[in-house]
Amino acid sequence: MTHSELTPSDSPLENLAQLESALSETLFDSFDSGYYIGMMSGTSLDGMDAVICQFYDSDSDKIIATHSKPFPEHLRDTLLALCQPNGFTTLAHPVKNIILEQQPQSELEWFGWASCEYAEFASAVVNELLEKSGISADEILAIGCHGQTVRHRPNLGFSLQLVDPNIIAERTGISVVTDFRRRDMAVGGQGAPLAPAFHLAQFATDADKDQIIVNLGGIANITVLPSAQADKVTGYDTGPANLLLDAWYQSQHPDADSLYDEEGKWAQSGSVNPALLSQLMAHPYFTQATPKSTGREEFNLGWLVEQIEQLDADTQQAINADAASVQATLTQLTAQTLCDAIESEAKQLNLTAGDIIICGGGAYNPNLLTQIANLLPEWHVTTSQQFGIAPTWVEAMAFAWLARQTIIGETGNLPAVTGATKPVILGQVCFA
Repeated sequence: MTHSELTPSDSPLENLAQLESALSETLFDSFDSGYYIGMMSGTSLDGMDAVICQFYDSDSDKIIATHSKPFPEHLRDTLLALCQPNGFTTLAHPVKNIILEQQPQSELEWFGWASCEYAEFASAVVNELLEKSGISADEILAIGCHGQTVRHRPNLGFSLQLVDPNIIAERTGISVVTDFRRRDMAVGGQGAPLAPAFHLAQFATDADKDQIIVNLGGIANITVLPSAQADKVTGYDTGPANLLLDAWYQSQHPDADSLYDEEGKWAQSGSVNPALLSQLMAHPYFTQATPKSTGREEFNLGWLVEQIEQLDADTQQAINADAASVQATLTQLTAQTLCDAIESEAKQLNLTAGDIIICGGGAYNPNLLTQIANLLPEWHVTTSQQFGIAPTWVEAMAFAWLARQTIIGETGNLPAVTGATKPVILGQVCFA
């Protein structure tokens, strides 16, 4: 309906209603097919990824441009500390490369400062992405920015993402959608994982094949897409992935140029320690019923060191002599807990082995992918690249899609995945 098609009425309220309806139809047509930016910095805390996307249908959805930028050292150090239980003990000392007129005096003050600093950094990433793409801010309908999770406690009913969307909206001139998790939690959900709804929309294209999407970020999670059971889609975090692998590597290579074990080569130089693997596998999360989600609160370097210290003296001595054995064991832990979850779902849903589609930074770890393939020989292990999306960009694209869902008034959660009582519209909008 255009303005010229409005039917005049004697009632001003009726005329206003017609005008609002016409404007709504025009705007929502644009919102449905225009440009969106998605941003993501995961539990690995290696940097921020951003993409410009368009969404029409599964055959023509596409990434227009991409940009990635590592965190400044001072921001990364602060985020890491805030993600850890009792992280303020680290922040009580001056953080490297931070020059402040007044040092924050509490964890809450650090949270507030870091929210602003994170938003300034995210704004710079967006503006660099726009310059790189040649697309103006006026052409972007919204930014989906997840923020940085610093505490995820669904058992206590909350999840905290650190970001100030007001700053991003002001610095970029683009409306920002944030706070994606808490609406799902308000209706009884875990607030995680959120990507499965996007995975369902993006990857469930082969009606004759069961598919499992695996995200290997800081935490590993799965989305199960049964070919003939659309109502049986499920997903959850299976356990740690790059989070522990990166933390252990960095603790043993403090002066290395890289923040991670490139291609899993260091892990390959060591051997799995059976006693340590058994100790790590005993964590109650792995046998916890679904829906479930986890993060740095449960799995962190401090926890790993505690597990090593609980081993007998001979085993600890062997680990001290061969630190690579811990990296090999952590790789096996990720692969084993992931594949155990996949086998459990396959048995429960009577799945026929199809595609396991890997995304996230772990997709570039051939050692880890080989172990997954060896544990699940009947499945075809591939990456999202086969479906036209580089593994690095899948999560950022998911939040562009979730922002679009918010803007067009569509739900973004899957209750079967998060445990929510109903589908809801996720996110809050900070208008530019």
